[in-house]
Amino acid sequence: MKNIGFIGTGIMGAAMAGHLMDAGFKLSVYNRTQAKAEGLLAKGAIWCDSPGACAKGQDVVITIVGYPKDVEDVYLGADGILANAPAGAYVVDMTTSSPILAEKIFAAARDKGIHAVDAPVTGGDVGAKNATLSILVGGEADAFAALQPVFTAMGKNIVHMGSAGAGQKAKACNQIAIAGALAGACEAYAYAKASGLDVEKTYQAISTGAASSFQMNNVVRRGLSGDFAPGFMLKHFGKDLAIGTETSAAYGAALPVLAQVLSEVRQMERLQEGDKGTQALLHYYGIE
Repeated sequence: MKNIGFIGTGIMGAAMAGHLMDAGFKLSVYNRTQAKAEGLLAKGAIWCDSPGACAKGQDVVITIVGYPKDVEDVYLGADGILANAPAGAYVVDMTTSSPILAEKIFAAARDKGIHAVDAPVTGGDVGAKNATLSILVGGEADAFAALQPVFTAMGKNIVHMGSAGAGQKAKACNQIAIAGALAGACEAYAYAKASGLDVEKTYQAISTGAASSFQMNNVVRRGLSGDFAPGFMLKHFGKDLAIGTETSAAYGAALPVLAQVLSEVRQMERLQEGDKGTQALLHYYGIE
């Protein structure tokens, strides 16, 4: 398992693909914007002109793209992955996407003798750069075992969650937990500001105690320092929360906090803040 086609070389994907090259895998890459793959091409990756071309002759094809519609297009399109990957190949979607779509891709791949797994990641740009991502995997146990050398080049906490779609369900759980933690941290500083406290002094006072969290100490910390560059774009977080909202209804789970945070994110998207990092949710609460 040496030849990998990698589709999606954005903030997360470029770093992940780089680690695979460092681990000795031979990479072919495709991205809608070729400029975002230039660093990988300079390291020796081979450029492909389409998802289908990137899948031909590969042992493994990895995708980390934007939205479920993008996933569906690159896997099931006329010049997509499943129309071009060889029988016996492993296809790994690391996008945060719909568990229902993951099940659909798994079934279509199985019909062609291709092994499909859903393997969304968590850990953000820092985890991608440091190869410390958590990788949540859905699919057959044999495929999970075969892909271990690939996964360990990109992450540390690699968990087989169950059958097809289970990785995406676990990622939805992750994003649901983040939604409450992020909004809660933002609300804390909205309260501090409204009540006359110094916001920075409040951060120093509460960020190391029981209120401490990754969202407070990393994401919100960036925003309080005036840094709204995306480690993870707010609009992509909105996509993730929408997946959780839509599928929770199908599964019969009532998630009012998730629905509230999604409405806040959508408001910030309407205000043209979707390309900023998730710390831009501070602006919803009037914290600049």
